[in-house]
Order: sequence, then C-alpha cells, then structure tokens
Amino acid sequence: MSSPEPKKGNSSSGKEQTEVGNYFVSNYPPYSFWSPDQVPLAHEVMERDAPEDYPLGIYFHIPFCRKRCHFCYFRVYTDKNAAEIRAYIDAGIREIEGYAAMPYFKDRKPKFVYFGGGTPSYLSVSQLQDLTDRMKDAFPWDETEEVAFECEPGTLTEKKLDQIRSLGVTRLSLGVENFDDHILELNGRAHRSGEIQRAYSHAQSIGFPQINIDLIAGMIDETEENWLRCIDQAIKLAPDCVTIYQMEVPYNTGIYKEMQKNGKVTAPVADWPTKRRWVSIAFDAFVSAGYTVTSAYTVVKDPYKTKFVYRDALWGGSDMIGAGVASFGHIGGVHVQNEHEIGAYLNKVTDGDLPIHRAYSIDNEEGLIREFILQLKMGRADMDYFSSKFDADVNDLFSKPIQHLQEEGYLSFDGQQITLSRDGLLQVDRLLHEFFLKDHQNARYA
Repeated sequence: MSSPEPKKGNSSSGKEQTEVGNYFVSNYPPYSFWSPDQVPLAHEVMERDAPEDYPLGIYFHIPFCRKRCHFCYFRVYTDKNAAEIRAYIDAGIREIEGYAAMPYFKDRKPKFVYFGGGTPSYLSVSQLQDLTDRMKDAFPWDETEEVAFECEPGTLTEKKLDQIRSLGVTRLSLGVENFDDHILELNGRAHRSGEIQRAYSHAQSIGFPQINIDLIAGMIDETEENWLRCIDQAIKLAPDCVTIYQMEVPYNTGIYKEMQKNGKVTAPVADWPTKRRWVSIAFDAFVSAGYTVTSAYTVVKDPYKTKFVYRDALWGGSDMIGAGVASFGHIGGVHVQNEHEIGAYLNKVTDGDLPIHRAYSIDNEEGLIREFILQLKMGRADMDYFSSKFDADVNDLFSKPIQHLQEEGYLSFDGQQITLSRDGLLQVDRLLHEFFLKDHQNARYA
C-alpha cells in the first residue's frame, strides 16, 4: 500500500507531513486488484434472476466542470461543448437502459439515486430534465428514498435550484470547501464566497429535505485563524449535515504534478496532525452547536431525521449501478468500474456493450472485511451483525489488530461492539489497513 501518511503511533508523535498518495479508503479490496479478466463474472451475475428484497441504487457520474481543482483526482472534463455533453447524456441513458434489460435488474426499483461528479449542477435545466425523465423511464423512482445531488455553488441560479428541487432531489450537497476567496482561488476552486451565500440561501428557502455542505481541512495556505472562521460561518448557515475531509494529494492531481516539476516530496498543505486537530476542533464546535458526530467525516443536526441512504446502503453491501465514465458499481458481489476515458466509454456504449472496464468478484471473507472497515468509518461495529450476515466471529478473525488498536487508544471493545475513540476516528483511514488481508496490505490502493 502506498500511503501518504507514515504509520506511527498516536497523533502526537512527530510531524507527519502530507505526501502524495491515496489516503481515503472508499472500498475493498484495493482497486489495483480489479481486473478486465473478471468482467465476465459481472455479466454472469446479471444473467441471473433478480434477487428479492435486496436494495439497489444508481450512481450517475457527470464529469463536467467549469474548472479543475488543483486537488481533484476524479475523471472530469472542462472543455466539452453542449453537443458533446448531449452525446454523453445519451450514452449514459443507453447504458442504464442496458442494465434495465438484464434479468438481474428486472422490475427492480432504486432505493437511492446519486448524481456525482465532476459537477452535476454544471448541466443546464433542460439537460437535467431530459436526463432524469429518461432515467425514470428505465428505473422508476416512485420507491426511491433518497436522490442526492452534488453542486458547485457558482453553477447554481435560482431557476436551476428550483428545477433541481422539482426533479425530486432530497439531498443537496454543496461543495463549499472553504469560505475564503484567496484560499478558494489558490486551490483552483471555480466559485467564490458570495456564490456560496446566494446558492445556500435560495436552496434553504425552497425546502430541500436535506442540505449538506462539504469542507476541507488543510488546503493550500489554510491557517488556523481562517479555519476557525470557516467553522463559525458553517455553523451560522445551520445546514442539516456537514462533511469535513482532510486534504490529501493523490497522484493524478494538479498539486502532485507541480510537486513533480519542482522535485518536492512533501505537499504544500497542512501536515496530518494539524489536519486531525482542526477536524477535532470543528467536531467540538458543531457538537456545542447541537450537532452529532456520525462518522469520521460528518456531523448532522438531527441524527434521527438526517440520513445518508447512499452511503449506508452501499457500505452495507447493496447493489449499485455505476453509470457514466469511470463510474464504480457493485453487482451481486462483484465490484465493477467503467471505462475511464470518455472516448472509450462512448465507443463501447455506441457498440451496444456495457462499458465495464475492470471488475473484482469478492468472496465471503472479503465481503466481511469490506463492510467491517467501511462501517468502522462511522465509528462503531457490532459483532452480531457480522455473525448473522457472514457466519463469522469478527473478534476471532481480527483479534490481533483489535487488540493492537485498543492498546494504542484508538478503539474500545466490550466483546460485542467496537467503538472508535476520537483519535481513532480522526485517522481511521490509515488504521483500516490493519484489517486487510495480507496480500492486499502492500498494494497501491488506486
């Protein structure tokens, strides 16, 4: 595993500089193990009969942006015209219709729909209407519990927000990241603070069931004084949910390319102990304001009302169709990822093929590990859940890492439930590798 953070003891032991690499753990096994050779296994699953009472979701990747952020590592394009965007939407719908025609998805309705990017809000009002109408024709939304939609504040007008709300979006997520114009500009963000305020104010006024804002701790030129102001401004907005990430520098980012050019090893962002401390300060401030910490990254105003169906269902093993270029999905125990270049993606769909590029079929043990580590990111894991679902004793399977992390103060374990400490929660992504199978521990994550 190529990790940007040294595996030291607790967070006070030395200055752990931010180096290049993928820190955030979003799936298991690592993507580097997924292979084109296993794509036929996904097709075999899709020829089976549809499972009964098994949750399904749809993720649609909108890869278009006004500007590429310097820290962005997603598949995005900033140079596509209206005709090219139209062709992409048409291809995405054909892909979704291809899934709908497979026996495994017959008559199934999505529990959640997620529009991610890139920038979904980059699309015009007419493009959004066309896309969602045609999606609903293939997979009706009448039983959908959540429709999540990512936005860049500067792309939002009142008319577009009204349209997004009328489409049935229940969770609006604003990529705020920071409230300071200098920091936003220096890190390559397209929006500015005034656009945040205008977009948020109208979104709140038209009654989205849930509004989330994203923040990033440790961006280029971030200071503690400014970070405290960001926390205060976020609390004043009073969103339903706040997601706080710690800045990382994956390999295919603008920051990494600049580091390469200048022969630098350490990224020009805050070190890991500083980022953890800043997130902890934010957690404390939000808790004082009445919020509840619900994962390593999120605080919510009302944990009984504010749910993130996409995350919870996917981390619990649900099926998910991943549509669009480079999208990830999960189909009957097989991980899949689409072609990662838009040309190859469009060509496959035009030829009438599902554009899956690589896959990985997980066995029972890998499925257990996947759900276990992802649920630990929410701060706890219940032994009965894994015993019932996987017929396995997690305490026996993970006795050594559990004991080690307990001794280091990262978690407590009463024999029934694992609960992460604040220190464990703040650096959970680097701790999760202790639960990986041995063959997966030294591989590059991406």
